[in-house]
Amino acid sequence: MKTFIAQWREAAAKRALYRRTRDEIAGLSLREAIDLGIYPGDAERIARQAVWG
Repeated sequence: MKTFIAQWREAAAKRALYRRTRDEIAGLSLREAIDLGIYPGDAERIARQAVWG
């Protein structure tokens, strides 16, 4: 069983990864996003799915 502190650290790390991923996707130029087959407006959804499944 994980300790409270370990759970808290894991949650904080996931939140940081989510924010970083979301910001990177949102910061793509339209051309880069199209090349990757994504829409920058979906950055929150994509980042959430990438981090939490």
